[in-house]
Amino acid sequence: MTASLEERLLADAPLLRAWADFVARGGVPFTIPGHQRRAGTLAPLLGRLLDADVPLFGGLDGVNLDHGRLADAQARAAALWGADWCRFSVGGSTHANQSVLLGATRPGDTVLVARNAHRSTLLGLVLSGARPHWLPVAVDAATGLPGGVTESDLATALDAEPGAALVVLVSPSYAGTVTPGLGALVELAHHRGVPVAVDQAWGAHLGFHPDYPGHALRAGADLMVTSAHKGLPAFSQAALVLARTGRVAPERLDRGFEAGDTTSPAGAVLASTDAARALLAQPEGRELLDRAAAVVADARVRLRAAGYAVPGPGDFPPGTFDPAKLVVQRSRADHDLAALGARLAADGMPLEMADSDTLIPVVGLVDPGPAVERLVSALVADAPTGDGAPAAPATFAAPPVPPQALTPRDAFFGVHETVPTPDAVGRVCAEVIAPYPPGVPVLVPGELVTEEALDVLRRAASRGTRIAYAADPSLGRVTVVA
Repeated sequence: MTASLEERLLADAPLLRAWADFVARGGVPFTIPGHQRRAGTLAPLLGRLLDADVPLFGGLDGVNLDHGRLADAQARAAALWGADWCRFSVGGSTHANQSVLLGATRPGDTVLVARNAHRSTLLGLVLSGARPHWLPVAVDAATGLPGGVTESDLATALDAEPGAALVVLVSPSYAGTVTPGLGALVELAHHRGVPVAVDQAWGAHLGFHPDYPGHALRAGADLMVTSAHKGLPAFSQAALVLARTGRVAPERLDRGFEAGDTTSPAGAVLASTDAARALLAQPEGRELLDRAAAVVADARVRLRAAGYAVPGPGDFPPGTFDPAKLVVQRSRADHDLAALGARLAADGMPLEMADSDTLIPVVGLVDPGPAVERLVSALVADAPTGDGAPAAPATFAAPPVPPQALTPRDAFFGVHETVPTPDAVGRVCAEVIAPYPPGVPVLVPGELVTEEALDVLRRAASRGTRIAYAADPSLGRVTVVA
């Protein structure tokens, strides 16, 4: 008899098996967490919330980790992605990105960083004391979506910073675009003796189906960060850091990872990472990727017919767009997608991103058909009508990089004051300020506050995007170095 998918996952995922065994045994654990899986005796709702919460120490493994189950699961993940080293993070790609900077750089090092890097990378620079040299990100003129760093821009930066310690790229972008020629960029950096890290948070599923782009390690990258919870069926905060250790020292990566890792990791999060990895290795993993791409392709056709602009793989060079990514843009200037997003949220369909220009729903791998059908029907019912003026492509590009007066670390730890925004122009910014989503900063600690940067932030706010991480999200005041 053929084993069921659950049986095969349990056989291949040691942390999932340990979680299942612990839950089946019951008993009274005398370890943290303090609810000890008995909160349901207080209220059934609390039981539903907390009964899946099993610790790693004294739960999935002994308090001394004497069974080695986490190491086994991480080794299996390393083998699947073709890495030498792997760690599971319960702090999301935020912790994972910061661990890369701590493990691969030292205070004073120069890091070549794509300007669409996430806030977590920038705070990693604060933690490590490294200095960023920003790499511009090309923008596709037809869609306004980021295209990635170009070879010529990377070569120019490597010439300007011959002692660079690391290159940090982002692929895929928040909008599903994959950096063209990623392998060539990696080869260029390696020719100069510089390792490459890729933030692949939005692409944990890439590389496991011939119709999808490959993953960053396959393109030759030395380090890859990815979020299991974004592209795979896993708990929130489930992420992985993977490395090929020819150009980076594994012992330093260990220290960098441990520096920000919790000493009380949630076993259920770790087990879900293990299970998601095992799922990718099964035939059903490829079938799920097949189905997701087909569902999204059908949605694109229907939404385009209804009058939306919906970029997809056919709008980009082969292998540079995630076929399971659905990005919906307005085609008419008078069609407010932020208001439409609010209506969808009120109807039980909150979207990952909804501003006046762009809607981005996350389409999961688990039976996406019915959910996407409901979403597409709602969007078609609210499609633009008439002959209004066409909308210009929304852009995910950052403004021109402001001058850098201090390192992020020096600005972060400097003496600060918060001043009215007009008075902040020309001063040194002391905080990260970013539209969220996607959390790509417009101002970074250490940069001069410019009118251009403030205009970009104001436009984002006017489109309904939340201004994140700033002391004053209304942009009435800005924190600067005193």
